[in-house]
Amino acid sequence: MSRGWLGVVSAEHVARGVSLGIAQINHGKRGPLARMRSGDTLVYYSPTVTRGVADHYRSFTAIGTFPDDDIWQADEGSFRPFRRRIDYLASKPVPLTDLRSRLALTSAPGWGHQLRFGLIPLDADDMETLRETMMP
Repeated sequence: MSRGWLGVVSAEHVARGVSLGIAQINHGKRGPLARMRSGDTLVYYSPTVTRGVADHYRSFTAIGTFPDDDIWQADEGSFRPFRRRIDYLASKPVPLTDLRSRLALTSAPGWGHQLRFGLIPLDADDMETLRETMMP
């Protein structure tokens, strides 16, 4: 049974991942990628446009499905992140404010604290809501 996941990544990094057809979580750590399986869906939430800059964006920015379970380590000189192939769907960014009242994810007080983990599971209803609203 496939699962849904929410990855927290800046919009610029998401755009680069979409252009390369790859997924990367938590600055290239292997562990989060290994939690997901072939057939699982990943939705990216981008709190900012640029990593480390307080340029609040707060939008769901991309959605894709993993075609396999392969994880590899890229070589970018001094940076060697772990990555996975992902088949991104045609989608449009959706501001959190458009969905906040409709998601179980955002229903509890202090819900945003869980985003610090970089990858969190999504329930089936939230996954479907995100899929429907992100499709162009």
